[in-house]
Parts: sequence; structure tokens; C-alpha cells
Amino acid sequence: MAKQKKLGIIAGGGAIPKMLIEHCRTTSRDFFVIAIKNNANDDLIFADDIPHKWVSIGTSAKGFKKLQEENVEEVVMIGTINRPTLSDLIPDFRTAKFFINVARKALGDDGILRAAIKEFEKDGFQVKGIHDVLPDILVPNGVLGKHKADKQALTDIKKGIEIATELGRLDVGQAVVVQQGLVLAVEGIEGTDKLISRSKDYHRKGVGGVLVKLRKPQQDMRVDLPTIGPKTVENAAASGLRGIAIHEGNALIVDLEKTIEIANKNKIFIIGINPRDYK
Repeated sequence: MAKQKKLGIIAGGGAIPKMLIEHCRTTSRDFFVIAIKNNANDDLIFADDIPHKWVSIGTSAKGFKKLQEENVEEVVMIGTINRPTLSDLIPDFRTAKFFINVARKALGDDGILRAAIKEFEKDGFQVKGIHDVLPDILVPNGVLGKHKADKQALTDIKKGIEIATELGRLDVGQAVVVQQGLVLAVEGIEGTDKLISRSKDYHRKGVGGVLVKLRKPQQDMRVDLPTIGPKTVENAAASGLRGIAIHEGNALIVDLEKTIEIANKNKIFIIGINPRDYK
């Protein structure tokens, strides 16, 4: 078997960077972590024996240089990135040039991520998706726990697919909450957890709503795929939702067993959906 190429992990927040590090260790794959300041979870990931360098969003040149020094060949960008502070955005020359190009082209989130991929490729790195390294992290098709969607929930899912698809096409967000045919909230820059919490303010009497989360139609599979995990289900339960529909094969699920366990405990259904099946 050919030796795997050394992997560069561009780590934001959340649990997935740690999962990727553990996978590399288990499979004896060489890796190096570029940890994004004020985003990556230092208390969970970066022990003394983890090869890493901390880099702010504004100093990308240091990150590129370090990856080259470490002879990294493939790169995965994974984890959540918070809105940067002013100190994060004090840029080096390379980052300033990148920001100027982004502003000139008025790029949205997807455009910025595609531009970031091109920056890595320009330096000779091969950009991979997390699913290329951890294929089991993709959402499978069908019901994932004990509970199933009833007729009203399926109707809400269909409505949610229509809205989420258009949100994605406009590069606004990936998720929507629908209850009894009514759209309670759509995702913007705040992210899914806050979307779920906000939907509680508009909760109606009767059966609870459904979170529908899809990959944007134009979205590159290598970056920012829709993601759910234990925290998503806990927030859904706290906000009175009764189900989650997530894009099968195009989204990530963190800690599948624990996510399903929490869903079963709270009588919440999780279903991996293909939007084409709901037309």
C-alpha cells in the first residue's frame, strides 16, 4: 500500500478537527495542524504532542509558509469560523491582497471559500474534503433513529427543502425551520444553533417544527458542508422541534451514535434526505 500524503488540517472550532486528528493518529498518517486563533478548541485538540501552529485569520502567509516547511501535500479545511475581531483582521500582505480581490468581486461565503481553495492550489497543495479522509462522517440515507416523520412532518420537510434550496442558491444560508407549513425562521450569518433558538420565539401550538438543512446547490463539497451533531439535537429538543432532515451524502454528522442516542431520548426523528425525492 502506498504511503499516504502528509495532511495539513486547517482547524476551526467544533469537534470535527479533533476527529480528523484522531483518525490520522489511528492510521499512522503524518499531519500538521494550522489552528485558527479564537476559533480552534485548544483545550480539546492541541496537547503538547500535536504538531501545530496558531495563526490568525489575517496572517495567512505564516500558515502557507509553515505548511510548506512541513512538506504538507494535501489540505483539509474543517471547523467553524466565527466572525473575526478587528485584531484578527490586521492582515499581512498576502491576506490583504486576498481581501482586496474578494471585495472587488463582491463574493459571498461560497465565493470566498472557493477563492481560498484557489490560494491553496496556487501553492501546490491538493485541497480535499473531510469526507475524502473520513467517508463515514457523511449523513446516510433514511431514518437514523427510533422515531419517524409522520405525514405533517413530511409536508414540512418538503416545504423546508423548497426554502432551503433557494436560500442556498442565493448564498444566504443552509437551513430553515418549518412548523405546520409555516416558515418560523431561516438561517443567515448567525448559524444553525442560533437559528434553532430563534425559532422557539415563533413556536405554535400543536406538533413541533422540523429543521431542514441542505448543501447549497453551487457549494463545493470540500468546504463548509452542512453539519449536525449532539448539540444540534439538544438545541432542537430545547426549542420544541420534533425532527431534523439533513442532506444525505452532502452533509456531515458528528458522533453518529451519540447524536442518535440523544434524538431517541428526546423523541426527535433524524432523517437523511435526497431533495429530489420530495418534488
